[in-house]
Amino acid sequence: MASLLTYWHTLRHLKPVQFYGRAWFRLARPKVDVRPAPRRRTVQCSEWALSARRGQSMLAAEQFRFLNEVHDLAGGGWDDSSRAKLWRYNLHYFDDLNAHGGETRRAWHAALMQRWVSENPAGQGTAWEPYPTSLRIVNWIKWSLSGGELSPKLLQSLAIQARWLTRRLEIHILANHLFANAKALVFAGLFFEGAEADAWLAKGLRILRHEIPEQILGDGGQFERSTMYHALALEDMLDLVNVTGAFAQGILASNTAFVMSWREAVGRMRAWLATMCHPDGQIAFFNDAAIGIAPSPAELERYAVALDLGVTPLPRDGVTYLADSGYVRIQHGAAVTLIDVAPVGPDYLPGHAHADTLSFECSLFGRRVFVNSGTSCYGGDAERLRQRGTAAHNTVTIGTHDSSEVWGGFRVARRARVSGVAVTDTEAIVVRAVHNGYTRLASRPVHARTWMADDHSLTITDEVKPEQAGAEARLHVHPDVRVGNVERTETGGTVTLTLAGGQAICLEVMNGRVEVAASTWHPEFGISLPSTVVRVWLGRGPLKTRISWSRIP
Repeated sequence: MASLLTYWHTLRHLKPVQFYGRAWFRLARPKVDVRPAPRRRTVQCSEWALSARRGQSMLAAEQFRFLNEVHDLAGGGWDDSSRAKLWRYNLHYFDDLNAHGGETRRAWHAALMQRWVSENPAGQGTAWEPYPTSLRIVNWIKWSLSGGELSPKLLQSLAIQARWLTRRLEIHILANHLFANAKALVFAGLFFEGAEADAWLAKGLRILRHEIPEQILGDGGQFERSTMYHALALEDMLDLVNVTGAFAQGILASNTAFVMSWREAVGRMRAWLATMCHPDGQIAFFNDAAIGIAPSPAELERYAVALDLGVTPLPRDGVTYLADSGYVRIQHGAAVTLIDVAPVGPDYLPGHAHADTLSFECSLFGRRVFVNSGTSCYGGDAERLRQRGTAAHNTVTIGTHDSSEVWGGFRVARRARVSGVAVTDTEAIVVRAVHNGYTRLASRPVHARTWMADDHSLTITDEVKPEQAGAEARLHVHPDVRVGNVERTETGGTVTLTLAGGQAICLEVMNGRVEVAASTWHPEFGISLPSTVVRVWLGRGPLKTRISWSRIP
């Protein structure tokens, strides 16, 4: 019965297209169309800007590093089932074509593309799944626009891939997958010319007309509420601005206003990303998020400037409330605090959600101090579930329960809803919110949290009503921070944290029992670093946790 309820609370939020789309996707067997490629369209190559760069992933002619794992192509081929599905996906993306230093590896790239065509029969295996196909189409075209030469064999394959994609659109997944499909069709439709290419372009633009307003929220955030996927979506939008500017504008005459509106959306997205970064210039970890998957924020900013989109202002002091996506930034004194008062994601697609409602991250003196645990793996194993769970985040758990029922690799059943968000900025900045994620428990408890920030302290007040045995607040500490022993007091305890720069932070707990335990932090896929978590069990009445530091001279 519990399993049936979990499925019910998961499936009831889905759109009808996700049900019949999944059936269609599994049953349909489109034919591969191997006709010759259409002619290439004339491109204004001088208008193509250097796109955003990732780190090098092709280490040798047959050796690759993805997700911090190195494997040789010769060892298991293109679809070795002993390697994680995400690793195999990356192998078929061809991101290295446009990575840092890619110009020096063009001979490798050309040979690899030829080999891919020879060894990956059309329509078969991981290589031809819609998502890697979409990314590969874009990467091949970007490589060509950047000076690479696509042979007739590669041009024909590119056209075959675009035709295949039009018959395998991921309407059952939607969100970033369907967006990637549409982007690839726009690229292919502009790169080639003729009636067939025009149809690809029209289909891609038609999908984007629906998806951009839905996926890019009013405050600029991407609707899955993941900082990493937001950065990927920003790259997609910048690529679309780039490619539409590189071809004769007459092709897009009937879509001019729509295409021009992308620049405004990009501006909002860039401001959102800047707001959700720590002083170290990298993203905060909310929902599925890790460094090294998307281009860095600095690289995305460079790309935008190269497209004549101006410079994004730095986040301002004070409080910034991203009301549409549900995040708050407090920049005050030596501290930057980022707060999650967001839904876990779109109801019909919370696949990248973590049970992190009312969690926060905090940097002090330019260094990360309190961190959510990050993401090091996908899949459906216990470690993936642990990293998605509430206990891996800086918020309150009740017993072994998560605030949202994350399960499987990418599923959520009952999910927390946030209400009563209030943000004030007077002598101190105060943020307050409540969530109902635990009301599925017998006594229907709710968790209310308040953050109060001034120039030299951050005070967090937690209340669970009715009070619950086993209610616990966790504060995950960055691995570079040295955590001292707990000094007990009558009502709680204090812990001294020492930053790598020597600054001392006092963590004082009032009305709670404090312990320090071992944990792990996951800044990138495939990486697990030992860290420390401060665990605080709530007593009777509100729990107050005060984090204080010396004023900046």
